[in-house]
Amino acid sequence: MKIMINGINAGLRFSSAHIIPAHASCGFIHGHSYFVDVEIEGNRSGDYDFVVDFKDVKNSVRSICKKLDHRVLIPINNKNMKFKGINHFEELDSDEKEESEDYPDEDLNKSADSEEYKDSDKSADSDKSMDSDKSSDSDELSVLDFCNKDYVEFIIKNKEYKFPMEDCVLLPLKHSSAEELSQYFANIIFEELKEKGYEIDSVSVCVNEGIGQGAFCRKE
Repeated sequence: MKIMINGINAGLRFSSAHIIPAHASCGFIHGHSYFVDVEIEGNRSGDYDFVVDFKDVKNSVRSICKKLDHRVLIPINNKNMKFKGINHFEELDSDEKEESEDYPDEDLNKSADSEEYKDSDKSADSDKSMDSDKSSDSDELSVLDFCNKDYVEFIIKNKEYKFPMEDCVLLPLKHSSAEELSQYFANIIFEELKEKGYEIDSVSVCVNEGIGQGAFCRKE
């Protein structure tokens, strides 16, 4: 049997800022008003023959939303981010500066539908394929690596960022995309409901970046 919770009607929401490093349009700091939909499949059990108590599901989702709300989301295992004092943060050398010239600001203002943009996009894809063996997202960093730091400092290509730690949420993810966030929610909710003794088979979460678009992840 399945239960469903509509996030926009149940108030399962959060608003956050993020960056998708090196992305043509999402590589600038921007934000979304997110809402979270949840579906849970499993067996009915317990004194009340529930699949799961709606209250327990909503409490789990709201605790995650509260953590992320009104914060800058920082994915600490993104290959395009170099953190000061954490993973070989250095000033841009000449090679990095030359690489950054492949992403001039004026290119970001081109229409995604223009032929010029498409050609440059193909070229970028070609470069990525050539470099695919040289770099990959890291999964070695831990939130604990940032303990006792007052600020989060990092560079993305030729841009440097510095945020107060209290303004940020450090996430053990490769990206702060809706795809990664939906998986993040699903994993936490699944484990918390299992710990409460529910006989669930799967937790599916859709993290919506607004009306009409979101990413869906199923955890079994």
